[in-house]
Amino acid sequence: MTTEQLPPGFETLEPFVERWAVDSADDRLKRRLNSAESERVAFFNAAKDRLQDGLTHLDKKPFDEYHDDETRLMQLFLSFAHIALAVEVQGD
Repeated sequence: MTTEQLPPGFETLEPFVERWAVDSADDRLKRRLNSAESERVAFFNAAKDRLQDGLTHLDKKPFDEYHDDETRLMQLFLSFAHIALAVEVQGD
């Protein structure tokens, strides 16, 4: 039995799935507001170099054809948008 929650090639983002792969913009905002700066920076640093590869992977098919692992990857990158704003612009 495998424990991978993301598509192959995105293993370095696995530790962030439980915290940041959430369904709604409201959930992403709540997670960001209730996270420590160190959590946000760790996620940002892990995800920033995987963003282009992730978007390329996700662009290969329509949303309604995503497997669960691809949905989680999309959710992570949606959370990344919230976190990037906090890390690069707003700070703590």
